Amino acid sequence: MTINAFALPVPSGVGSLEQYIHTVNNIPLLTEDEERDLAQRLKLWDDLEAAKKLILSHLRVVVSIARGYDGYGLNQADLIQEGNVGLMKAVKRFDPARGVRLFSFAVHWIKAEIHEFILRNWRLVRIATTKPQRKLFFNLRSMKKNMNALTHEEAQTIADDLGVKLDEVFEMEQRMTGNDVALLAQDDSDDDAFAPIDWLSDSESEPSYQLEKKAAYQMQTEGLQNALAQLDDRSRDIIESRWLADDAQTLHELAAKYNVSAERIRQIESKALQKMKTLLPAV
Repeated sequence: MTINAFALPVPSGVGSLEQYIHTVNNIPLLTEDEERDLAQRLKLWDDLEAAKKLILSHLRVVVSIARGYDGYGLNQADLIQEGNVGLMKAVKRFDPARGVRLFSFAVHWIKAEIHEFILRNWRLVRIATTKPQRKLFFNLRSMKKNMNALTHEEAQTIADDLGVKLDEVFEMEQRMTGNDVALLAQDDSDDDAFAPIDWLSDSESEPSYQLEKKAAYQMQTEGLQNALAQLDDRSRDIIESRWLADDAQTLHELAAKYNVSAERIRQIESKALQKMKTLLPAV
């Protein structure tokens, strides 16, 4: 099934962006019954018209989420377009039998696509390669008290909160506030001139890398969702709250939520992770 077989309204410039936002904000919202019926039609019969209605009714969600990423110097229309891709992926994988609304299910996919787009385009350099670093990248701006350089105490607090090393906080701050460096040499007349591009290798074009990347993506998306689906409701909520949410919850927060001890939450989390490990495909 190819959801994007139909045309979606895509913002294509400053002049049309306001009209696009106005248009999507006026698309009627679906009731829970309407959403469930459309999702079942899509799941059972690959009904593309049902998929279209599900997507169109949630485009305003993408706009709302994309607006939260204005501080990265990227075109808002591009952020919205990437978010729409995430929404399409969410609609394709949405299962109404899980008992959650599409809005809640789609938020993760929309943010994931926007995050990937920002990381690909932030000064043309990938500056966050691990999950804690990515979390640091997207939270450092809001956690800083002012525009001044971080003090040692402020950086240590951020490092403790996000589970990263102190030097990673300082390095990320330097990368995010430093000046851009030209990839190409500025003086073509100097045969001995070198620029950063001279030291870059195109390892990502290698077939082995592409296969590894494809396998990793499959595990992180379909494999992860399938593994989560095998957990009971409480275990799935704990894993999603601890590992997949942008604002991860602590053991004590979840303990209060379920009225058990933090140690019990840790045990449930450990057991769920072990189960998921056996279900995820090997990469």
